[in-house]
Amino acid sequence: MKNLSRLLFVLLLSLSFSANAQDQNNPWKFDIGVNAVDLYPVGEEAPLGDYFDEFFNANDHYNFLPSLSRFSVSRYLSDGFSISVAGSLNQIKKIGDSRADDLSYYAADGTISYSFADIINSSTVDPYLGVGGGYTWVDEIGAGTLNGTLGLNVWLNDNLGFNVQTSYKHAFEDYLPKHWQHSAGISIRFGGKDTDGDGIYDKDDACPDVPGLEAFNGCPDSDNDGIEDSKDDCPNEAGLAEFNGCPDSDSDGVADKDDDCPTVAGLKALNGCPDADSDGVADKDDNCPNEKGPSANKGCPWPDTDGDGILDKDDQCPNEAGTVANNGCPEVKPTEPVLKQLNDYARSILFDSGKASFKKETDAVLQAMVAIFKEYPRADFSIDGHTDSVGSKSTNQALSERRANAVRDYLIANGISADRLTANGYGEDYPIATNKTRAGRKENRRVEVKLK
Repeated sequence: MKNLSRLLFVLLLSLSFSANAQDQNNPWKFDIGVNAVDLYPVGEEAPLGDYFDEFFNANDHYNFLPSLSRFSVSRYLSDGFSISVAGSLNQIKKIGDSRADDLSYYAADGTISYSFADIINSSTVDPYLGVGGGYTWVDEIGAGTLNGTLGLNVWLNDNLGFNVQTSYKHAFEDYLPKHWQHSAGISIRFGGKDTDGDGIYDKDDACPDVPGLEAFNGCPDSDNDGIEDSKDDCPNEAGLAEFNGCPDSDSDGVADKDDDCPTVAGLKALNGCPDADSDGVADKDDNCPNEKGPSANKGCPWPDTDGDGILDKDDQCPNEAGTVANNGCPEVKPTEPVLKQLNDYARSILFDSGKASFKKETDAVLQAMVAIFKEYPRADFSIDGHTDSVGSKSTNQALSERRANAVRDYLIANGISADRLTANGYGEDYPIATNKTRAGRKENRRVEVKLK
């Protein structure tokens, strides 16, 4: 009865504390297994040996109990540290090279352990060292011990693994022999909280109350378009990353939510609507969709025989395209002041950050450029795009080309002949200011117009 009471005490003590090496996700760990007690290699006088004499001689020196004989409960503290209490029982038949008469063995031990799993960057192999103390009874004799522990957990998954460890127990009383205790068993980790059941623990889950994906730290992607809902402008409709998760049904580069004509491919400058006659008036608003005309006349032309934008009644050369400054007669090339004015406009074009789409306030600048281009119908121009050096060279090159072509497309859409215009992108190759300052980078992000 006395031995049964001791065993009950050990088990209750084990279940009231915590154990070896787990982690902050599953702070609790329960171990159950077997143990072996070795009283031979502990530095005593004959018939015992030095500390590591015949350390692995299990057949001659280890005492086993053919049943589950060791239990422990653990709790993770922080930074790799855990605290543990274990209870074990055994039967002593061997003391060194001598034999004993089935002495009972009971032990209750507490240990503070440090796991090396984070240091070796492993979620499977989990070695640890521990130090602690306990109380051991051999038959009717009991004494306190100072324990040093070396162990290893091998985790099969987040919750289940195997454990082996060796502890040296140094008794404080001479009547209790110093000894080794080896153990092996199964480890079960638990206690992690996952409120939404998405497999991501709450402490790592940015959306702990809504099931989500590991790729988005536990936040959802309702339309499965690869963009988490919180960053998706259209979270219930699969779309493209370039449009913040919104679709572009007609593939015209304008998201449906911003597209006035979402089922028909159109121009960005016209909010995604087509302009069949390239007069700058969307077909849906154009009374003459197949004939160029000004928006002031709902897309239909005023009488202008030579198409130079000057009405015949005001045109001194009605059959020959010209300029306003020359009363409707043509000027072959713009003067230096005019070319400077054209480049002042070009450098003030504002694009959306990292894109080739124009900001709304740029429309007036582009219209002013259109007017100058129309004044010189015989002149050919090159539209050159430049960027700063932020980002990769290839990305900057592609962006400069898209922006140059965006300006060219706008001019064509507003009546400038495509044959007169070329578009080139030079990326970050030709800065006009330093890229080390914000002001310098702003100057380098520019569009230039040159005569061909």
